Amino acid sequence: MKIATWNINSVRRRTGNLTDWLKRAQPDVLLLQEIKCQDDQFPRLEVEAAGYCCAVVGQKSWNGVALVSRTQPEVINRALPGDDGDVQARYVEARFATSAGPLHVASIYLPNGNPVGTEKFPYKLAFMRRLHQRAHELLDSEALVVLAGDYNVCPTDKDVYDPIAWANDALCRPESRQALRAILNLGYTDAFRALHPGVQAYSFWDYQAGAWPKNNGLRIDHLLLSPQATDRLKACGIDRAERGRPEPSDHVPVWVELDAAVAG
Repeated sequence: MKIATWNINSVRRRTGNLTDWLKRAQPDVLLLQEIKCQDDQFPRLEVEAAGYCCAVVGQKSWNGVALVSRTQPEVINRALPGDDGDVQARYVEARFATSAGPLHVASIYLPNGNPVGTEKFPYKLAFMRRLHQRAHELLDSEALVVLAGDYNVCPTDKDVYDPIAWANDALCRPESRQALRAILNLGYTDAFRALHPGVQAYSFWDYQAGAWPKNNGLRIDHLLLSPQATDRLKACGIDRAERGRPEPSDHVPVWVELDAAVAG
C-alpha cells in the first residue's frame, strides 16, 4: 500500500494539482496539510470523483488537515489530544484494517514556531510534547503507525540548503530538533532517511528569492513509522517534479510503500 503526505497550501486553489496527482500516483492514503478552508469548502466532489473518501478538519483561511483514502477510515481523533483549548486545525487521526493488522495514520501540520522570540515558539514545542505523548500511546497498541505531515522541522543540517543561515530559525533550532528526536527515540523511524541515508533531498522550496530554480530547499515533510510499519517498509520517495508544475504548492508529496494491503 502507498501512503503519502502533502502540504497542499490551499486545496481550493490547487484542486486540479491534487486530482491530477491522485490519478498519476494512485496512493491508498494521502494526508493533506494547510488546506486553508472550512470542512464544507473542501472539494469533496472532485476528490470523490477520483475514487477517494475524505475526512476533513478545516479552519477558515488558515491551517486545516485532511485524510484522503480509497476506503472509508475510522476517524479516531480530530485534534491532537492533550489541550482542549487548542482551536487550531492541525491534526486528524484514523484507523484502517489491513492485511497486516490495524493501521493508524495521522495527518499533522506542526506549528512553524517563528519568530522564535514570540509565543509561537513555545506553542510549537508544547504541540510537539503532546505529539510525543500520543506517539507513545500509539506504540503501545503494537499496530502499524504512520505519523505523517509537515513537521516544520529540519532534522539535521543535511536537511537544509544553508545550515548557517537557518541556524536560529524555529525549523532548525536545537529545541525543535531535540523534540523530533525524542519522538524518533520512542522507536519511530524517519522513512526517507532510513532508505536514503546519504541523500540530500528537499520537500519544500519557498516562493521567494528563486528558491526553486536554485534548489534552496528544506526537508520538513516526514513520515515517521512505528517498528511494525518499518518492518514492512518497501520504498520511500519525494515527488520533486510536482514543484515545477503550474501553480504549485511550495511543498511536494512525500510517500512510502508498505508491504500490506488495505482490507475491504
